[in-house]
Amino acid sequence: MTDNITAGSPASDAPPHADAYIGVPALQANWDRRYAEREQLWSGQPNGVLVAEVAGLTPGRALDVGCGEGADAVWLANGGWDVTALEVSEVALERAAGRVQDAGVTVRWVHAALEEAALPPASFDLVSAQYPALLRTPDAAAERALLAAVAPGGMLLFVHHAGMDTQQVHDSGFDPADYVWPSMVAALLNDDWDVQLYEQRPRITPDGGAGAHHAEDLVLRARRLR
Repeated sequence: MTDNITAGSPASDAPPHADAYIGVPALQANWDRRYAEREQLWSGQPNGVLVAEVAGLTPGRALDVGCGEGADAVWLANGGWDVTALEVSEVALERAAGRVQDAGVTVRWVHAALEEAALPPASFDLVSAQYPALLRTPDAAAERALLAAVAPGGMLLFVHHAGMDTQQVHDSGFDPADYVWPSMVAALLNDDWDVQLYEQRPRITPDGGAGAHHAEDLVLRARRLR
């Protein structure tokens, strides 16, 4: 067992059990259902923007927000990063833990929604949020939790599919207005931040996996100054 990462849930090299989840139960149930529908939901490859933007950085403490099946966490750990991976789905965490074990690396797990995880403030040299499904709230809780986790001198890398925020409500019930998009995070950046990159670019598309049809990314990279 490692040091506590959240106030209410210890982090460990093994994924937490369902009863250790911190957050709205319906959110976990929804994502568990989605993961259970397929043997593998994502491509199994690290996200292209993460590789492109982080490969040259000096490794430190990294937070992988919405780690899914663990491809980004494994890539970061293999690169020398001390990785904490946060995820709401127990199904995804079990798969991620298996991937980490196969890779022979170590990752700390947090089974929680970001805004309820009570992560230690200003403690991560990299906060990576790759296409996260963060729920929007009137008080911008998720956006503020992302920013609060970044240490002085550290980097926030927030990536999403370009254009999704302007889509209409889907027949499936997906409503873009329910979620956090890069523009909402960018709007909170003040003089304590240096926005190094905020652009739309062609996506480095993985082979297979949900979301592979999206061709453009919106990328926000910002350095916390203090």
